[in-house]
Amino acid sequence: MENKQLIKINLPGGVASAGDFYEMLIIAQNAGATQVRFGNRQQLYFELDEARLEDLEFDMLSAGIDHEANQDAYPNITSSYIADGIFNQENWLKEGVYKDIFDLFDYQPELKINLVDSNQTFAPFFTGNLNFICSPVSNYWYLYIRFPKTNILYCWPVLIYSDDIPAVGKAIQQVIFANKARFYDQAEINPEELYQLVIASHQFVIQEIDQPLVIPEFQLPYYEGFNKQGNKYWLGIYRRNELFDIEFLKEICNLCMQTRVGQLYISPWKSLLVKNIEAKHRPLWGNLLNKYRVNVRHASNELNWQVEDICSSCLELKQQLVSEFEEADLRTYGLSFAIKRSPKSGIYGSVMIRSRMPDEFEIVHTRDFNHNTREFVVYKQSVPKADLSKHLIALCDMFYEQQCNNRLPLQVGTSNNDIKSTNQKTVHQCKSCFTIYDELYGDLLNAIEPGIPFESLNNYECPTCGSEKENFAEVMYVVE
Repeated sequence: MENKQLIKINLPGGVASAGDFYEMLIIAQNAGATQVRFGNRQQLYFELDEARLEDLEFDMLSAGIDHEANQDAYPNITSSYIADGIFNQENWLKEGVYKDIFDLFDYQPELKINLVDSNQTFAPFFTGNLNFICSPVSNYWYLYIRFPKTNILYCWPVLIYSDDIPAVGKAIQQVIFANKARFYDQAEINPEELYQLVIASHQFVIQEIDQPLVIPEFQLPYYEGFNKQGNKYWLGIYRRNELFDIEFLKEICNLCMQTRVGQLYISPWKSLLVKNIEAKHRPLWGNLLNKYRVNVRHASNELNWQVEDICSSCLELKQQLVSEFEEADLRTYGLSFAIKRSPKSGIYGSVMIRSRMPDEFEIVHTRDFNHNTREFVVYKQSVPKADLSKHLIALCDMFYEQQCNNRLPLQVGTSNNDIKSTNQKTVHQCKSCFTIYDELYGDLLNAIEPGIPFESLNNYECPTCGSEKENFAEVMYVVE
């Protein structure tokens, strides 16, 4: 059997013209691919046989399409462009601003860059290394830096002008890579030092920050089916197995070009959106969905999931849990879920299911259940696969009870007079990314057997962010 090659094409900002996207599909199809899928960072993936790789490389070069085979050296620039006009409130950030910024990138970033509208929650805020978030001041952005391979988040002390975003990103990337011992994969970092090094050799248009960023309460909009957009419509298409047939997508591109719909949008939830559909053309789109038997009305508790890219076991687990949620008639509004097997994958969610051992999982949630925050609280450890839905349902009940009573969730490392000491347990937690080491379970990723005390570990590194043993602190969490 031929070795499969995974091809990735970045779609900057998650947007592509119908004509360009059609050309990508033709090249993929000529190389033997029949289906494509989208990634969490709004990129395009497809597989082909190794013997067809040389022909693909020639076609890509001829078309001027950048791509990578079996690697991700250049992460896609993600954005909330897809939300403009349908999932956000009115403000100065319009499609023209996004386009102008994308056009100014004269390099392929090696750091993850996000461009996000602060008035929406459809696209994530902090999953990049350089997270530009629009401010209330027209054409100025907050910048939050998440240093590579850490969970250290730093707010740039001034606002960045729109046209300077590519240059600022390039300058920061150069300084970080030139000083990895200070800013890359480090347990402790002095962010102010990075700021001083960047401004010492560059001048950018800036504004003072006169009000802090306000992160909106998370609400995932329903992003499927036909929906009103003023006097027009938009169409969202989600595929349960994440696979889109190339023939189906080619017909979408052709219909876009026939009806003067200029662009296609890829969402961070691995779905496809088409905007600005004229009312008179809606029957044409309905016929196309009929032809390919495409369902566009899945349950909301299936749409609010993130799983790792190209991970069949994650997708299988998601489908199992969604089925069990459906059977329980579970409400999940206001929550998002993520399944994480690779320690350093960048997926996000207000509830995270992390693989710790084969078919054994850890359930954590963000400190306030907002999926745009990055600090996690341990809820359950050593959960067998068969028991995951039971504990997740109980966690959902806890979330809604707290919503009704306007109470904060129990915090890791905090005390509560109502909790008896017999229900608390001491573990060691990474101060950078909040990963837990519990000697009861050991650390399979670091080949540490269960029962090994933390104090006896030599040269231990966090399996998530790589921090050294000295970066771990003792914390208490509640057990049943």
